[in-house]
Order: sequence, then C-alpha cells, then structure tokens
Amino acid sequence: MLSRRKFGALAGAAAVTTAAAATPARAQAATKWKMQSMWQAGTINQKVFEDFCARVKTMSNNRLDIEALAVGTIVAYTETLDAMQNGILDAHQSGGPYFSGKEPALALIGDLNGGYDNPYQMQMWFEYGGGLELAREIYKKFDIHYVGPVWWGVESVPAKKPLRTLADFKGIKMRVPEGLGAEVWRRAGAGVVTLPGSEVYTALERGVIEATDWGTLGMNQDLGYHKIASYPLYPGFHSMPSAEIAVAMPKWNALSKDLQLMLEVATRDFARDMIQRVAVEDYKVAEAAKAQGIELVNWSAEERRKFRKLAEAAWSDWSKKSPMAKKVYDSQVAFLKRLQLLD
Repeated sequence: MLSRRKFGALAGAAAVTTAAAATPARAQAATKWKMQSMWQAGTINQKVFEDFCARVKTMSNNRLDIEALAVGTIVAYTETLDAMQNGILDAHQSGGPYFSGKEPALALIGDLNGGYDNPYQMQMWFEYGGGLELAREIYKKFDIHYVGPVWWGVESVPAKKPLRTLADFKGIKMRVPEGLGAEVWRRAGAGVVTLPGSEVYTALERGVIEATDWGTLGMNQDLGYHKIASYPLYPGFHSMPSAEIAVAMPKWNALSKDLQLMLEVATRDFARDMIQRVAVEDYKVAEAAKAQGIELVNWSAEERRKFRKLAEAAWSDWSKKSPMAKKVYDSQVAFLKRLQLLD
C-alpha cells in the first residue's frame, strides 16, 4: 500500500504532466523571406506566384512567410542569382536560362526549345528521368538549393504579319532572350533582338521588332501584344520554358525538415496551378480571337518537324559548352527517345 506522502507525490507529478500536455506549444517564430519573381506586377503569372506564397504561409502555420516581390523590385531579373549569393534576396522564382552565362547547362535545363510537346512530359523528366538531381547539382555550385521547376505552358509568337513557315522568319526582327533560344532563331534566319520584357510592347509599336518570343497566348494578350501583333503562332511549339523556385543554401538549411518537404510539395502544386490557370486564359483568347481581329497561325506538322530538326542541331552544339551541359543534353535526349518524341 502506498503511503499518503508517496501517493501525494505521485498525484502531484501526474497533475504537472497533465497540465504540461494541456498547455499549447509555444508558437515558433516565423521565418521571413524575400523572394523576387520574373513577372511584372498585375500579370496573371505574378498573381499565381503571390497565391503560392500565401499558401506556403497557411500550410506552414505561419512559420514561413514569403514576401512575393515582382520583377525588378530589388534587383534586375538577371541579378537574382547573385542577389541570393550575397544575401540580398533569400530566394527567387526565376529561370535558369537567364544565368546560362555562368553555366551553359542552365539553358538546357530551362528551355529545350522544340523538345517536349507539353509541360507534363518535361515534369516526368525532372521527377523520374534525373532532371531534378541534375538541376540541384548545378545550383549547388552557387550555394543555392533548387527546390523544383515551374512552367506556364507552351509559348506563342505574336507577329505583325503572318509567319506560316520556318522560311518566313528569315530576316524578321524578333525579340528573343539571349542564349539557346536566340541561337535557334538565328539559325532560322531571324534578326534576333535582345530586350527586357518591359520594353517589348514599345518595340513592337515602334517597329523595332516585328515579332516576339515572350509568353503563352493568354500571357501575350494580357500584356496587349495582340493589339499591334495580331498574328500569333498557336498552338505553340517552339518554347516551353521551366523556371524554378530556388533558395539560398543557408536559408534552405535553416528550415526544419518538415518545412523543406512542405515547400517542395507546394512548389509542385504551384507548377500545376501556373500551367492550368494560364492554359484557361489561352483557351479564352483562342475562342475570342476571330471577333477581336486576331488570326491564329497554326503551323503544319511538316513545318513543326523542320523546326525540331533545327533545334536538335542547336541543342547538340550547345551541349559542347560545358561538361554539365553535355550531361543534361544526354539525359534529355535519352528521355525524349523514351517518349518517342525523337527517333
């Protein structure tokens, strides 16, 4: 039989344990990040990005609070990688091709022009064909963690006159981001002009360029390009870029394992959300095109085949720029053959 003193001691300990269990855990201090995107304020892409940041805050129970900054808010779109390395930004939602001067493989990771038919095929390469591991290996050299890829769909080309064949691009002044895409269009005979996105509308309006490689049909409509370049190539085929969520390595390592996993899952959902919400806008524009005086230029299967052959040669040459570029090229070509998109 327990003595009264011993019983009292046990009862007191139980009461303390019960009270401790009933007391809520102290809320963990929020980690606050600045993350800059590649999108202009007010665009559908920036809105999807802002929604992603809001979901992360909710999913993490306010433990991770990301400030969603539009392009150029803190640094230029070509400087976000350096800004992460220097502690100016904690993370970015941008694209590897902007930084292919640092590592040529980033051009192949970011946009294998003419390669895949839809984003889900390339997502398969990232998740089940070795792409994610290669991307993380590349970014690790910059002390940055590549969380995951983000797409917005197959892009269109708004033009001021109908360009119905590959040969029609010969001599056309066209805005194209510098890198692999520019190399492909130079091979097609286009006069490539490199401009930031903020200058594209004015350049089209003034005749500095006659066509632009920018975004999907809906994205281009959102920016007003079809008012002055009313012959978009659609459905698109030439470019299907993947951007990413990437985080400065010290910031990534400071997260708990559950927050790291949550951010990976949220990034995958962000990619789905971006693809599908942009696609809905594409369909709306396509339905209303004729009534708005827009002619959708749909290339034949033969012309698309010619473009892919041209692009294949450019991929191969680009792969010689670095050992990592060769690894990315070999991996994607093998996967495209598995998908029966290449012979």
